[in-house]
Amino acid sequence: MASRRQTVVSEQQRGGAVPVGKQKNVNAADAKNRRALGDIGNLVNVRVAEGKTEPHINRPITRSFGAQLLANAQAPAANKKPVAVPANAAVGRVGTKPVTKATTDTEVANEELMQTSASSGSFTKSSRKKVTTLTSVLTARSKVACGLTDKPKEVVDDIDEADKEDELAVVDYVEDIYKFYKSAEHCSRPHGYMDSQVEINAKMRAILADWLIEVHHKFELMPETLYLTFHIIDRYLSMETVLRRELQLVGVSAMLIASKYEEIWAPEVNDFICISDRAYTREQILGMEKGLLNKLEWNLTVPTAYVFLVRFLKAASCDKEVEHLAFFFSELALTQYSMLVYCPSMVAASAVYAARCTVKKTPLWTERLVRHTGFSEQQLLDCTGIMVDSHSVAPESKLKIVYKKYAREQFGAVALHPPATKLLEELKASSSSSSWK
Repeated sequence: MASRRQTVVSEQQRGGAVPVGKQKNVNAADAKNRRALGDIGNLVNVRVAEGKTEPHINRPITRSFGAQLLANAQAPAANKKPVAVPANAAVGRVGTKPVTKATTDTEVANEELMQTSASSGSFTKSSRKKVTTLTSVLTARSKVACGLTDKPKEVVDDIDEADKEDELAVVDYVEDIYKFYKSAEHCSRPHGYMDSQVEINAKMRAILADWLIEVHHKFELMPETLYLTFHIIDRYLSMETVLRRELQLVGVSAMLIASKYEEIWAPEVNDFICISDRAYTREQILGMEKGLLNKLEWNLTVPTAYVFLVRFLKAASCDKEVEHLAFFFSELALTQYSMLVYCPSMVAASAVYAARCTVKKTPLWTERLVRHTGFSEQQLLDCTGIMVDSHSVAPESKLKIVYKKYAREQFGAVALHPPATKLLEELKASSSSSSWK
């Protein structure tokens, strides 16, 4: 393009117009002399078609040149000695730095500037004063009035910190899992059913529960199996009327289903026939198993009290004694028909609270437990009171399988602790007096 431009200009300077044939020749010559576009900012020496050098109009502002200008501007007026920078100083392409007198002086000035900034502890800032506007003043006053400036950040205690390397703990999802459990625990809860039953009552259910806990302990099954067994029984009884002679059959079949769901090595049907003293045949147990599953629509993935109890004990950071006590109270709750009015998460939280009250932990309920359980201390008093009353009457009760189980050294003999009846009465009295106020 430069060749074409210069040819056209030379023709016009001679006073003649450029003929059409000449324009075609110019275009042909231009096509032969085309080249790639170089670096516009740093390319100075450009070879043209005639072999001449195109003069450089001005020097681009590079880093060293900018530092030199800054050094000249900051020098005192008396000692100001600007460094001469020729306009046509040769500067190479990006990535190359030719050594010239101008660049050498510039680098010296740049180094002096950096040393001055380093000795002062900060780089040179603008001398413009900071103007305080009315908007900034009003914003600052509003933050102070709302207490946002001095409010410390809330420190969230991570109870899963020690389990981050354990893949089975699913630390990344455990909070979301328990949020889902809290929302799903009401969908499949059994409701009160004794009014609709004809031949069975709460006492018969307590006898069945006491026997099933003993069977569970003899078979050495997982705790999840026990809690799922009672969930299946109560859900079925809340939907179906059961005769008195079939109540034990329902319990045996429910434990068979729960064992198949939770255990690695589930007991066989013959084991349940023997443990029930051959009261039922194989066909009766398998028939009731089929009836239970069809009635429950095969929905066995439900959050039981055990699921919440494990999580709440972890949040409590308790020792083995409190842990055994919490399981003791939760199994006592399985035998109580009156506990069906409470959701599984509240039963689990109340078991932990009853255990802490029994050993007189200080404080009885912490902020961490409130955050993870979702229940305050006052919300748990009624449910905890039922558990503590069951503990107080357990030694003299005819149904004392749970009491004997947790009175053994295997479980720390936690059932032998004196019940926290008096402490619960004081807590209820103080709660009622504060509510009146």
